[in-house]
Amino acid sequence: MITNLSARWIRSLITAAALGATGSMAETLHNGIVLPDPWPPTVGELTRAPLATPPYLISPPAVIPIDVGRQLFVDDFLVESTTLTRTHHLARYHPECPVISPDKSWEGKPTAARAAVFSDGVWFDPKDQLFKAWYYTGATSEKPLLYATCYATSKDGIHWEKPLLDVVPGTNIVVPDEGGLRRNSSTAWLDLSDADPARRFKMFRVVQQDYTNEKGAKTHRNFIQYSTSPDGIHWKLAGESVDCGDRTTVFFDAFRQRWVMGLREGGKLVSRCRGYYDGPDVLSALHFGDPKTRNHRLKLWVGADELDPAREDLKLRRPKDRPWDLVPSQLYNLDCIAYESVLLGMFSIWRGQPDDDVKRPKINEVCVGFSRDGFHWSRPDRRAFCGVSEDRNAWNFGNVQSAGGCCLIVGDKLYFYVGAAGWNKTRRGYDPNTTGLAVLRRDGFASMDAADDEGTLTTRTVMFKGSRLFVNLDAPKGRLLVEVLDADGKPVTPFTRENCVPTTVDSTIQPMKWKGADDLSVLAGKPVRFRFHLRKGALYAFWVSPDASGASHGYVAAGGPGLKGATDTVGLAGYRP
Repeated sequence: MITNLSARWIRSLITAAALGATGSMAETLHNGIVLPDPWPPTVGELTRAPLATPPYLISPPAVIPIDVGRQLFVDDFLVESTTLTRTHHLARYHPECPVISPDKSWEGKPTAARAAVFSDGVWFDPKDQLFKAWYYTGATSEKPLLYATCYATSKDGIHWEKPLLDVVPGTNIVVPDEGGLRRNSSTAWLDLSDADPARRFKMFRVVQQDYTNEKGAKTHRNFIQYSTSPDGIHWKLAGESVDCGDRTTVFFDAFRQRWVMGLREGGKLVSRCRGYYDGPDVLSALHFGDPKTRNHRLKLWVGADELDPAREDLKLRRPKDRPWDLVPSQLYNLDCIAYESVLLGMFSIWRGQPDDDVKRPKINEVCVGFSRDGFHWSRPDRRAFCGVSEDRNAWNFGNVQSAGGCCLIVGDKLYFYVGAAGWNKTRRGYDPNTTGLAVLRRDGFASMDAADDEGTLTTRTVMFKGSRLFVNLDAPKGRLLVEVLDADGKPVTPFTRENCVPTTVDSTIQPMKWKGADDLSVLAGKPVRFRFHLRKGALYAFWVSPDASGASHGYVAAGGPGLKGATDTVGLAGYRP
């Protein structure tokens, strides 16, 4: 039996942890993780050593609140013990790839045309019920060298239209390069939480500006131009940063309600890597450097390591005058988004620049990582989640890069858009020039699997406010049973294995039921553990919803058809193909 006294005792543990050694209230996240003060931590130097285990996996919270989002099995944060086997899954490219290609005169010359996300962004806008994409064109002029950001829409996420707009009449250009500034990386963000409709869309363009330094040498600087828009088409400049690296990107950490600058940096041992700086609003986050001295206030964050393989099977460019290319694999970019209960990271891993006689674009591939505190990462599967093709004629022969917003929820699937480069006989190392689409099962990053013999998974102690247990389960020829255990590990009547209604389905949103109980509401606010008994199946996620809809109230990344906001409030009422 679970008492209110034991529940109060658990809450006192959480409060005591939040108070910390200094006696001041620290920041406690939705999942019970307490962030130390100061935050983020200082990293002295990034090395090639394998990524360290996040502190929350070494010392997880005594009780894990699970009210925000589907609970994924991408790591052992939720797992106390198990006999199941974890399997990591990769996205698969859609057969119609590429889904956006350069076919307009303003998208660049035929041999250097481009219609690709270079981060940029792909989102579903619930207001207009449309998929919306922002992408990078090829050069629109040579002297001066200028590019543009274009806009496309889709009803299904596969077939795209390029509307003719009034920004540059007769084109779908929404942000042309002007004033001697040419764009590089860019991030477009649909911000459904901003109360000002004029700031509904946000764009962070890293622009390059040529100048002559004090020694008379021609060079350039990079900085962020921050713009806002009510419609994603008409943009107004709202702020600028100090100098930064050219592949810098930006994201909103919805769990902490902070805007994060993912700054391109360089480390002695890791070369290309990321720096971190955040703020409660965009303008404060842009102040990652002193405008007078240009000294950065950022923290070193993350890089690639020795577990990220280079393409040593190819002849790679290793010139002595480019020491930054000597490190075998590097972190070229990192796009992030809140997905359900975790922060999803799309790691563009640079595996080397093929030498000139190889005639192949640089090798970037997108891998995935997960964070539960917004700073430390788990990257358990180093395979390419969205990789290059070895077919010279393929659209993704090289340089695969993720999109801002990372992924969308489309029914039972996740959609991942990437830019990629095909072979170009005139230009080695060409930037991404088309946009492709990769697909994964919803929550499908990792599953806990059982074969013919039944296996079990027991969660750590969790607490919830909801009333109905849901699972994402693939077991059409198997079976899942669930029991609830109290703080002492004893089954709680009537939520026992014997009373559980066996579940044999393949569904990304399936309710679990017990005979003699309408729902789990009597256990709300009390510390419990779930024990899953699985045979011949794969368990991807579980969550406790406040109602029969199965709404997870977790974050939905870049949205999707049927979803109404930044979180899942619809459950079964959402779009299901």
